Amino acid sequence: MASSSSSYLQSLFGLDGKTALMTGGTRGIGANIALSLAKAGADVILIQRSEENTATRDDIIALGRSSRIVVADLASKESIKAVVPKVTGEWGLKVDIFINCGGIQRRHPAELFPDEDWEEVLQVNLSTCFSLARDVGKHMLDTRKEGDARGKIINIASLVSFQGGLTVPAYAAAKHGILGLTKAFSNDWSGKGINVNAIAPGYISTEMNTALIADPTRSRQILERIPSKRWGTPDDFSGAVLFLAGAGSDYVCGECLTVDGGWMAR
Repeated sequence: MASSSSSYLQSLFGLDGKTALMTGGTRGIGANIALSLAKAGADVILIQRSEENTATRDDIIALGRSSRIVVADLASKESIKAVVPKVTGEWGLKVDIFINCGGIQRRHPAELFPDEDWEEVLQVNLSTCFSLARDVGKHMLDTRKEGDARGKIINIASLVSFQGGLTVPAYAAAKHGILGLTKAFSNDWSGKGINVNAIAPGYISTEMNTALIADPTRSRQILERIPSKRWGTPDDFSGAVLFLAGAGSDYVCGECLTVDGGWMAR
């Protein structure tokens, strides 16, 4: 019975033989996602600004999976253009799963928000996500054969994909865009063997939210609204990402899975 259960779960969520490519894997939610993919059997290619931080790569290798770092600056259009050709051309790898997790945050009162911060956030959090998903999607379409498992693309959205937030107009605009991008790509590719979905994290205790956590008033206000009565942790995303990356979600297309402790239901 145990063997039968294990085989069934493997058929839905197992990633043996798969290769995942992702941004944002060096810390927080992204690092947890990378390790979750590896624990489920995937090899993981990490898109990073430099090769100096090898912690996630080393942890993946310690799990018995393969991992490499492809260097690219998410703020640079030219740098991003070279990623997929390098991974699929020079390295000869077939990408089965792609995760858009990298992102930055800039906070200013709306009336003082600088143009340069607006442009940087939109480039990293939206334009780069578009470019990479487009290029990976084309690769998946070009390499897909009859009977192949479906390609999986997962974009990381946010609660401010639905709300405006405070002092984060660029981040809110970019994350609203991520939902539109997810649906648009899904409409084009669902019938061609590629699932495109998103995950929207709630308030998660990571470095990106340091300013909120350090503000006693705002931190208290946030916690009071979360029905689960706690901030989330990166570990809360393991199940969500394995569901959307595995065969169990093959008929889930253009959706956004919100992992927020009940915030949006409030």
